[in-house]
Amino acid sequence: MNSFSTSLKKILFNLLIILSITAFLGFLFLKVYLPFYTHHGETVSIPDLSGYNYREASQLLEKSGLQYEVSIDSGFSTELPALAVLKQIPESNSQVKTGRKVYLTLNARNAPIIKMPNLVNMPLKNVQEILANIGLERGDIVYVPDIGINVVLEQRYRGVSIREGFEIPKGATIDLVVGDGMGNQLLFVPELNGLEEEEAEFLILGSGLRVGNKKYSSTDSVSPGRVFLQAPPSGMQVRTGELINIWIAKD
Repeated sequence: MNSFSTSLKKILFNLLIILSITAFLGFLFLKVYLPFYTHHGETVSIPDLSGYNYREASQLLEKSGLQYEVSIDSGFSTELPALAVLKQIPESNSQVKTGRKVYLTLNARNAPIIKMPNLVNMPLKNVQEILANIGLERGDIVYVPDIGINVVLEQRYRGVSIREGFEIPKGATIDLVVGDGMGNQLLFVPELNGLEEEEAEFLILGSGLRVGNKKYSSTDSVSPGRVFLQAPPSGMQVRTGELINIWIAKD
């Protein structure tokens, strides 16, 4: 009986030692190794990189103990220089562990090319919203006599009238020719036959009229690139802002 009691005590004593060692190792793992391995409690605040260029942003992140990666997709803003930081993930002031990677979206070197929409015959109020939505700036507004009040009659880029589909850089400034609502004045249609296409357009606009459809056809009456037919004909009285259609000789 005494022998059995002694053996049981030894077993319990050894079991207690094993449990103590296990508990101690568990304590070391949770309180020493794991915090050291995961940098538990060691966090940094992500700096605000908005407006910094790529070099400045990368240096700032490195000093903060953070890694970085540039996003493949780039954005574009006319208000910031090329390669300036447009967006960062995680956001600024986020608390993260040392070594966390921050993803950067940079401003493109060159403005992306977009196609010009058709703004002619649209209300000025709607046009301004369309320009803003596609990333274009509204420039000067030139009012001309026309029965349409605040209706866009022409869209210009760098002083040149442009049509729908014309390719321009994002952020470009578009000037607008707009009707003033006083288009009741009667005008005589100018003589356009024989004029070059550009000359005819300038004469039409300078006369308080608008360029209508332009058609290109073969003819022997004039040289290629010149007007050989117009509608309404020259000398006819029309109201301000009337459309003048022209036919132009082609090669």
